[in-house]
Amino acid sequence: MEDLISNIRQALKDGVDENTQKNSQRFFKEKINSYGVKVPVVQKIAKEFFSYLKAKSKAEIFTLCEALWQSGYMEESFIACEWSYKLKKEFEPDDLLTFERWINSYVSNWASCDTFCNHTVGSFIEQYPESVNKLKSWAVSDNRWMKRAAAVSLIIPARKGLFLNEIFSIADTLLHDKDDLVQKGYGWMLKAASQAHEKEVFKYVISKKTTMPRTALRYAIEKIPKELKTIAMAK
Repeated sequence: MEDLISNIRQALKDGVDENTQKNSQRFFKEKINSYGVKVPVVQKIAKEFFSYLKAKSKAEIFTLCEALWQSGYMEESFIACEWSYKLKKEFEPDDLLTFERWINSYVSNWASCDTFCNHTVGSFIEQYPESVNKLKSWAVSDNRWMKRAAAVSLIIPARKGLFLNEIFSIADTLLHDKDDLVQKGYGWMLKAASQAHEKEVFKYVISKKTTMPRTALRYAIEKIPKELKTIAMAK
């Protein structure tokens, strides 16, 4: 297992792109650790090495994912995200505790947060709908990434028209958060929900527009018709 991780790290070092390495940090306010490997190359490495894990159990693969998360490198977190998502057919209810711990302990930037939550956690929530209430507890966390995760885990389910009441509940909880990355997270969640529930999301935004931060508001109304946007943005 240690040899596999070492080989992944060598593959990432071999895949470094000078421009990516030089420019990665500019997309983040927080300090990130990055090899400087383009995302398609990271995905290729993740796929290649996952092929060696066919005989491994979910628990063994999760242990490898945790080792990748622990490194603090963004590309390694992306591989962990890819692998955990590939196991979606094997998810069990208790896996959410593992996912929660990874977010709380290891997520340190919006890219890792969104990659993991959009796919692995979002897929889990769809499989176990009753677990959506757990996201409400994430929304009151002191950890900015747990709060963002509460929202962005519902992006893909929201596009399908799912969990609208819970989406509004989480938006209520995060409504006045001062962190712009949290604001963008729940604004994005509302935007996704508007694709299936335009009227309901518009009504919600109008009811909160006097206190909703403009950052969240702009995200939330991005997909609605221009005439409704004008109403929402009017002071």
